[in-house]
Amino acid sequence: MKIIKLITPALCATLTLSVCVVSAQAKKKVVAKKKPATTATKTPPPPPFATDAEIADGKDLISKSDCLTCHKIEDKLVGPAYTLIATKYPQNQHSLDTLTKKVITGGRGVWGPIPMAPHPNITQADANKMIKYILTLNGKNPATSTK
Repeated sequence: MKIIKLITPALCATLTLSVCVVSAQAKKKVVAKKKPATTATKTPPPPPFATDAEIADGKDLISKSDCLTCHKIEDKLVGPAYTLIATKYPQNQHSLDTLTKKVITGGRGVWGPIPMAPHPNITQADANKMIKYILTLNGKNPATSTK
């Protein structure tokens, strides 16, 4: 009987310890933390290369200048068609600066041997609008952020 009295508390203590260990192991399981739903932040589209007002002003300025003596919108005349220019040059600041300078100071060699006459009486602001109009004639050549 003495042995049973000694074994019974020892057995109870062993059972209690094993239940505690199993319970503790069950609590230690790593619960995967739910990641907060990431909302896809859409990058806004780049601003248009030219505003509607700039395009309309550019078209109007061209119609009032001598540009149409050498250029047409879709056909080569003396100089290249505006649509070919729009295809060759991307809608970015570098193209705008380059072509504005050519309008004002003239150019040679890009489209053939016939030089483009300078137009020193056209202001840089007006030439910019004219070039913006021309470059928007090609929908396949969207605005880029290249400087």
